[in-house]
Amino acid sequence: MEYVKFGNTGMDVSKICLGTMGFGDKDKWIHKWVLDEANSRPIIKKALDLGINFFDTANIYSYGESEKIVGRALKDYANRDDIVLATKVHQTMRPDRPNSGGLSRKTILSEIDHSLKRLETDYVDLYIIHRFDENTPIEETMEALHDVVKSGKARYIGASAMYAWQFQKAQRVAERNGWTKFVSMQNHYNMIYREEEREMIPFCRDEKIAITPYSPLASGRLTRDFSETTNRSETDPIQKSKYDGMMNSDKGIIERVAELAETHQVSRDKIALAWLLNKDGITSPIIGAQKESHLESAVEALNIKLTASEVNYLEELYIPHPVVGALPTTK
Repeated sequence: MEYVKFGNTGMDVSKICLGTMGFGDKDKWIHKWVLDEANSRPIIKKALDLGINFFDTANIYSYGESEKIVGRALKDYANRDDIVLATKVHQTMRPDRPNSGGLSRKTILSEIDHSLKRLETDYVDLYIIHRFDENTPIEETMEALHDVVKSGKARYIGASAMYAWQFQKAQRVAERNGWTKFVSMQNHYNMIYREEEREMIPFCRDEKIAITPYSPLASGRLTRDFSETTNRSETDPIQKSKYDGMMNSDKGIIERVAELAETHQVSRDKIALAWLLNKDGITSPIIGAQKESHLESAVEALNIKLTASEVNYLEELYIPHPVVGALPTTK
């Protein structure tokens, strides 16, 4: 495993992060393809065995069940000081109830405690806002996050999936008031969704902010034939909303991934990840694994180097896409 500094911090993270949205309770959430605890634990253990030290979850994943599964497994299998653990806040945890989501001071200070209890830890290394909250003054949000850090409940704060102007606004508010600034951006970025290259990624590079893309394999669409389906692709409404609208334009890119995979004699996921890992400024893509072999393959992608002509071949068919991710929806 390779390790890198997490943006402009002294913290070391593995170049592969295990995302845990796929661990939880299918009866408690919209995703019916998630793995229960018994099937999740071997994957978490495999991640640790491969040298992965960076784990990403969220309070909304199966309404807290993912945090519970991750917390118990890491407590059993790892030394807490060796782990970089991230969770998120924003999404509505108690539907149809007031003060159950968003980024108000009340919600943030309550949800961090709920998350820590589920994770069975005294702190998280990275506390991420899952989306931008247009209904709460950004000053209120940033001061509350600063207080979470100063209380020792989080080491750093990060953000996810928003417009670049919103992220810049939050950073400048924190800077003006002497509050804790975001050190990372978890954004939607892969070979068939590259809109983040316009503003967000250049801004993060300039500010030395860690970039940890989610959906690096486009929910699996970059790993199989265009006509193939899986249980997830047939039942996941979020995946459909992200990728169905541009399927026809993306088909040629997916076919070129398959072509290069055959040339390199590797699986397609390795080509898609190699493309992302070799992008300037990318810190640690978040890999969602449903099998131990998915993690093994992801780690092997670290050894693949694409030539400039191969990168151009993969990229030249891309056309602009509607913005997906910055809008307030659950990923």
